[in-house]
Amino acid sequence: MRANCSSSSACPANSSEEELPVGPEVHGNLELVFTVVSAVMMGLLMFSLGCSVEFRKLWSHIRRPWGIAVGLLCQFGLMPLTAYLLAISFSLKPAQAVAVLVMGCCPGGTISNIFTFWVDGDMDLSITMTTCSTVAALGMMPLCLYLYTLSWNLEQNLTIPYQNIGITLVCLTIPVAFGVYVNYRWPKQSKIILKIGAIVGGVLLLVVAVAGVVLAKGSWNSDITLLTISFIFPLIGHVTGFLLALLTHQSWQRCRTISLETGAQNIQMCVTMLQLSFTAKQLVQMLSFPLAYGLFQLLDGFLIVAAYKMYKRRLKNEHRKKNTRCEEGCHNKKSTSPKETGAFLEVNEEVTITSGPSMPMDLHTTLEPTGHISSGT
Repeated sequence: MRANCSSSSACPANSSEEELPVGPEVHGNLELVFTVVSAVMMGLLMFSLGCSVEFRKLWSHIRRPWGIAVGLLCQFGLMPLTAYLLAISFSLKPAQAVAVLVMGCCPGGTISNIFTFWVDGDMDLSITMTTCSTVAALGMMPLCLYLYTLSWNLEQNLTIPYQNIGITLVCLTIPVAFGVYVNYRWPKQSKIILKIGAIVGGVLLLVVAVAGVVLAKGSWNSDITLLTISFIFPLIGHVTGFLLALLTHQSWQRCRTISLETGAQNIQMCVTMLQLSFTAKQLVQMLSFPLAYGLFQLLDGFLIVAAYKMYKRRLKNEHRKKNTRCEEGCHNKKSTSPKETGAFLEVNEEVTITSGPSMPMDLHTTLEPTGHISSGT
């Protein structure tokens, strides 16, 4: 259904866009090729990431969906509210405000799954959240859009891309299910597929994002306000998602996962919905936002991954230095006081024997007695 946007107050672009270019420059076979390549890329990517999912952990998230509930609250609670507040705060035009709100109401995108893997997040929770948010979008997207546009008095009807949501679900569930099966039957081979798929998938996503921007260059404009919002919006999503997960006492691994899932939106679904709901002239001032959001979303994700890798390397270096000092201290004690060394080894053996049956204990828990004894001698 096309939007009926005859009022100048609802669509101020009608009075000044006669000379502007019409819509994105994507037509015919080129658009078909781009769509097919994107779908194939998504399928291969989700298959490789599915190789990291264990059915037992996946089922535990479904049986105790506390992490999923927090993620859905971030996706359809925080993000639409943030979009609405940004549109009001920056006094956007109605058409631009709708574009921002549609982006906030979209479900999570598959790019979050790649970044979650790179920051050692909970892949089972990430893939489950992406799937559940896509399913929930069937009802939550129209509900959120209806609630937040009540005060805007818009005359156009927003068309929910149910077909696009269904295709996204198929591209998610079938490859992931096949990847889970491969991980169950051939766990060694699945690790190789996972490493290759994460690298290749990241490169392909970047190439598709750049290609999409280049192909749709006719929709770009120089509105600095939309560019500013597209820059801060995903950052707000990452920060608020992390804080909400932290307040609900989620683990650090889940906090990272929920943070990435919250800030990463389904760009393709947003673009599809705008194309279905607005005329070509109106799209000129609207499509620049989801395209810019997608680029800043990638940039933010890479920065988060880089920061995590630096933090992880720093921890490894500190741990290595601590072990070196411990070995030097033990060597000095051995040369000066053999009796103390014997006592240390005896106590150490007792710790090993007593903690031996409790193998599921966390590594930090098993190391605490040893560190305590060595610091006391």
